[in-house]
Amino acid sequence: MDIIGFTMVRNAQLLDYPLQESLRSMLPICQKIIVNVCSSDDHTLQMVEAIGSPKIAVIQNPWNIHLREGGALLAQETDRALAECQGDWGLYLQADEVVHEDDVDKIVTNAQKYLHNSQVEGLLFDYLHFYGGYNYYQKSRNWYKREVRMVRLGVGVQSHGDAQGFRIQGRKLRVVLSGARIFHYGWVRHPRVMGSKYKELDRLYHDDEWLLKTHPECYHHFDYGSPDNLEPYSGTHPQVMQERIASAPEWLGHYQARHEHDRLWVRTLSWLERNILHFRIGEYRNYVLLKEE
Repeated sequence: MDIIGFTMVRNAQLLDYPLQESLRSMLPICQKIIVNVCSSDDHTLQMVEAIGSPKIAVIQNPWNIHLREGGALLAQETDRALAECQGDWGLYLQADEVVHEDDVDKIVTNAQKYLHNSQVEGLLFDYLHFYGGYNYYQKSRNWYKREVRMVRLGVGVQSHGDAQGFRIQGRKLRVVLSGARIFHYGWVRHPRVMGSKYKELDRLYHDDEWLLKTHPECYHHFDYGSPDNLEPYSGTHPQVMQERIASAPEWLGHYQARHEHDRLWVRTLSWLERNILHFRIGEYRNYVLLKEE
């Protein structure tokens, strides 16, 4: 069984993505990893090469910023990496996502278990969305609980929307639970760098006029707000993240503004769903979950 990793990345150094940690977390799982390094303004390519693994293969593509509708550029560049994958399964991590070493056996075991079951087109991962630091994560209804991060190769899978999920000829993938977690660190960086990243993400969805109104300063500090309504995390982080975590401060509580996900109605509904209803009202799922064997 061959598992091929794939990802795309740009400006990982400038925007402080844990790119090397993400790729290193894939190495025990994958026989090969395809990294699409889009034209960058920093040393992203050198970051990938510095890992020094013969498993990693780099492709390079220009960054077509004119493709700005709905984050479609992210899906396009993800598909360029996916197209290079030749094997049984493709493991997809975004540059701010990391797999825990404790979950490696679960991923490989389930990939092997469903290798010859053509009804299963992907494996579903649970998410931990860390926010403002490494000691808290988001658990409100606005943050997706699960997403597809392993896909069957050779059946027409393509990246969808802004590369959060996948489709086959426009339909959702049929998937089973992997039993593994994705540690998502997309909202953990210095507030100034987070402000820059936020602006660059918005650039993929909006025109220059909107950007000028919303982000008038070149570098503005992102306000993480208070940790009051976040979930404290007491578990372990992936081993590949330990050095980064040891040198990082906690940025929560330095500012007072409320993030959009911390609005009263969101907090109220999230509490109701967790404690009374035990399901999410109108939850959007990027997949069709099958019963396990």
